[in-house]
Parts: sequence; structure tokens; C-alpha cells
Amino acid sequence: MTISRVLASLSVLMALPHAAQAQAQEARQVAISVDAAKPVGKLPPVWRFFGADEPNYATMKDGRKLLVELGELKKGQVYFRAHNLLSSGDGTAAFKWGSTNAYTETKDGKPVYNWAIVDGIIDAYLEQGIRPYLQIGFTPEAMANAPAGTPYRHSWRPGFAYNLIATGWTYPPKDYEKWAELVHQWTLHNIERYGRAEVEKWYFEVWNEPNSAFYWSASPEEFYKLHDYAIAAVRKALPTARVGGPDVAGPGGSFMDGFLKHVSSGKNYATGQTGTPTDFLSFHAKGRPTFVDGHVRMGIATHLRETDGGFTKVLSIPSLANKPVVIGESDPEGCAACPGPANAYRNGTMYSSYTAASFARIWELAERRKVNLEGVVSWSFEFEDQPWFAGYRQLSTNGVDLPVLNVFRLFAQLGETKLATTNNAQVPLDVLMKDGVQGDADIGSIATRTADGKIALLVWHYHDDDVAGPDAQIKLSLNGIKGKPAQAKLWRVDGDHANAFSAWKTMGSPQSPDQDQYKLLEAASVMHAETLPVTPGQRNAASIDLRLPRQGVALIVLDGQ
Repeated sequence: MTISRVLASLSVLMALPHAAQAQAQEARQVAISVDAAKPVGKLPPVWRFFGADEPNYATMKDGRKLLVELGELKKGQVYFRAHNLLSSGDGTAAFKWGSTNAYTETKDGKPVYNWAIVDGIIDAYLEQGIRPYLQIGFTPEAMANAPAGTPYRHSWRPGFAYNLIATGWTYPPKDYEKWAELVHQWTLHNIERYGRAEVEKWYFEVWNEPNSAFYWSASPEEFYKLHDYAIAAVRKALPTARVGGPDVAGPGGSFMDGFLKHVSSGKNYATGQTGTPTDFLSFHAKGRPTFVDGHVRMGIATHLRETDGGFTKVLSIPSLANKPVVIGESDPEGCAACPGPANAYRNGTMYSSYTAASFARIWELAERRKVNLEGVVSWSFEFEDQPWFAGYRQLSTNGVDLPVLNVFRLFAQLGETKLATTNNAQVPLDVLMKDGVQGDADIGSIATRTADGKIALLVWHYHDDDVAGPDAQIKLSLNGIKGKPAQAKLWRVDGDHANAFSAWKTMGSPQSPDQDQYKLLEAASVMHAETLPVTPGQRNAASIDLRLPRQGVALIVLDGQ
């Protein structure tokens, strides 16, 4: 049997479970109305940021393949953040670990710089039009002021206690002048290798979650010092560099209060001047899934409350309130490398529908708080040479895209001008932040106008509980359109469309797919445009009917309207 015939048979089999479910439950009726003639604000492309603990995966076979996919989302405007770019080691990747050996010392304590591994990582980004959100860290082994006998590299692996990651790399440097010179030399090298105009487009920040004992084994004041010396060193090499931070865990509490006060009005440890150059501010926000009655229940309310708390913090100092903000990690939960029952949602459409629903509310929160939101980093990449669909938080498995990656492809087709929309099934933001989605499902939408004049409407069907539910039967009313379009384009991500996980289960969940099965899985992950009939109305109006299953995400695009 040919690949095309097998794929056709596979698509029929994939559709059967959902078809049977849909017949058993009456669809929920949903009304969405879009006024194409009424722009109501901007929708910045904040979704174009990604990241990972493990920097060395970027130069491995499946990592390189995934970078191609990310780079194509928005060429030249995608950013990648990675830990461990200055950690000591031979460059071998492992869970929550990576290294570049950028800094060692001779026996008499003289610095030795070696940029070969870190250059390979940054080269891999730039080859695909991806730019670094450059994290300066962690402390090289020869420089770390760790107690005698402290191991430098951690021994953590999935299932181990998380605090085992906090080893020698988490300590501040013995000598801040050497730390500053390392950062200065690295920045000079990047300018020489990639050009000043390129490096000016990067983001520079110091460390990761310094308010967490998992990542920083010293006082807050010691981190402010580390930060000051690093930022001064970057700016010494490149006065126009875009610098900021501190990428705290959550809103940051008193640590963030102290940091904001320090960089706005404190004495700079490196220069002695008042304050620290700050071009952007960053914090992290995560959800909290649980396992309830045999299924996953997502924690989108926690995710959004942390986001709102971070926004409130960055607005608390008037001199910083207008600075761009990057949510340096924004995810359904906290550990990408931790599988388990509460994280079993990651392979399928719970992750993709959550991503659509959560990004929509982060945009809404930023607009409400009048925050200058510039980026939202999805801390998800891939884990090389792991079992198929192992349950890690990632965008692909063994080089095959997961459904969540297709949601970013849908985001990439949205315009940056929002259009007036009403929706009788979208859960209000305040309710969602307080209770999550525990009653009726959240059947939400965002309508936009693209740069070339198209109408692009994103629709999602989300519930916190990973259980079956009725489809949504959507009646989309379009007003203020020009002409009489006969059809629209439709892209879907759900149990039956653009879903390699469903295809893999239909195959019998093979852990060693052969080359033909691999091609089938790749093909099953791809979105394909469909056509939707458009019913013309009176006076520049039209309507479209769409049936959307639970956990489905769809994009409707009308040309030239």
C-alpha cells in the first residue's frame, strides 16, 4: 500500500473516535459577531519567543529541525532564550543542563576564553532567522564561589527531587572583575562575529529566577551586584545593547521590589552611579495542573494571576512603568523536563487549546493594565532522543511536530490590528482569573485585520478539565465587510486535524516507528487549509458556520475584506 493510501486510511481511523463522541452529545450553540470596519486596538506578536534549559539541543539533529520550524513563524523576529550558556562542561546535553566551557583558568588563575560551543549554538539560531534573548549565566566552575566539596554539575533526572539541581553553578563569582571581563569579552566577540547591527537587536539579561533557591545560592543584594557588573560589561562593549531583567520566578515578591528599587534609584555596584540601565523588565508566570478523578485539571487561573501580579510589579516604579515587558517564561506549569500524571496533557490538544486561551488572556491583561508587553516566552523546545510522546513540555517529539506548535503557526497568521468582536460563550477575564474554566467551556475568539487587508479570526474551545464534552456549533456574523466573499480559508488543530499524537495512537503507539511510519507521523502533524462557505447578508454582512470540538483551535481567514 502506498504512503498516500495509508495516510488516507489513517485519517479516517483518527476521525472515528471524535465522530462517535460528537453524535452522542448535542452541540452547544455559540454566536460570534465581528465588525470588520471597527478597529479596537493593537495585538502585538508577543508569542514569537521560545526557550529551554538545555542549550546544546539546538545543535543536535531534531533541535536543528525544530529551529527551522520556529524561524519560519516570523522570519527575523523570533527569539530564543536558553540557560547554561556560560556553564562549564563539554557541551553534552542532559535534562535541565547544558554547557559551553566558555571560561576556564590556567593554573595561575589567568582567564581562558573558548567561544566554539556557544558560537555553534548562536549560529544555529541565526541560520534560521532566530535571534538570542541572551541569558548571561551561569557561573563557570573556575569562578564559582561554592563551598569546598560542592559538586559543580547537578545529578538531577526526571523523578528526582528538584532541589538537586542547585549545585556549584548557582553560586556567585569569587571575583566580580573576572565576571565582568568574561561578559565584556563575550560581547566583543559577538560583535566581531555577527556585527554590531545584529547584536543591537538582541536582548541581554542576567541569570534565571534569582529569587529561587534552585537557581541562586546567595542574597538578593549579591544578585544585584552580579547584574550590575554584567550589564556594565555589556554596555562597555556595546553602549546601544538592549539590557534588562531580572527574569524572576513569578511576580517576584520582595525580591522584585528590591531589584526595581535598585535599578531605578540605588547605587550601582559596578559604576558607583545611581541606577542600572534597564531597557526592559522580565518575570515568569506559570500555571498549576493537578490530577483529579483520573484526569488532568489545568491551572490557567494561577497562570493569569501570576501574570497580573508581574504586571503590577513592573508598574510600581513610575520611572520604569513604560518600559517594555517580557514574560521570560510563560507556561501551563513549571518543569518542562518533568513528566507524570499531572503533565500528561502535553502531547495532545489540551496543551494546544490551553495555549490559545492563555495567550488571549495575557493580551487582554496587558491591555487592561496598560503594560507595554513585548514578548511572552514559551519555555518549550524539544528533548533529543527520548521516547516518543514521553510527556515532556515540548514542541516536537523525535522531530515530529506536536499540536501545540501548530497553534503558534495560527498566531503567525493573525494581524496586529484587533477588530471589535462580541462572543456569547467566551468566559470573562475576571471569572477565568478567579475560578479558571470549571463550568461551561471557554469558546473564545480574537478577530484581527492583517497587514494585507485580510480578516483573520482565531477561535478556541477550552476547558480546564481534560475530559470529553460537546462540540461548539458556531455562527459567525461578519459586518462591515467589502464585497461578497463566497468562501473563507480554515485551518484546524484538534483531535482529527494536524495531530501527530492521534495518528501515533492509531498506529498502536510504536516506540520505534519505521521510516514509512515516520513519514506518516510527519504528514499527520501538518495543517491543511480547508474552505468554508460564506453566506452573504445585507449591507456588507455575511455569516459562516463552524463546528469546533472540545480542545479544538481554528483560524478563519477571509481574503481582501
